[in-house]
Amino acid sequence: MLLEDLGFDVRNLGACTEVADLMKLCRTEPPALVVVSTVNGHGHIEGPAYAGAVRSLPGCRDTKVVIGGKLGIDGAGDQHTAALLAAGFDAVFSPGEAELARFREDVAPLARTGARHARIPTPTEVT
Repeated sequence: MLLEDLGFDVRNLGACTEVADLMKLCRTEPPALVVVSTVNGHGHIEGPAYAGAVRSLPGCRDTKVVIGGKLGIDGAGDQHTAALLAAGFDAVFSPGEAELARFREDVAPLARTGARHARIPTPTEVT
């Protein structure tokens, strides 16, 4: 809903999205932004597969890919930031009001492109 409020044309792929489903969408409707959302603490484990999948597609190499939420089971995700950036994410966001503001600032310029955007919950995300 936040992305839609910012003016994005959102394609929500739902909970437990398979990497292959993300790749299929990216091949047919290349997005300007992919948001990986995680609530279970496994984002640092499962997230890199999504970034790698998007980066592997010639038409999506410039797609902005971000991840946010509960990135580790200990609740603190900061120790995973460097590895997630190295895996291909353009930005990593932890829970909290300051991070939400940073997320808005980071992705809002893309809403003006009119391109499709995908929100991808990690496979074991519980909604």
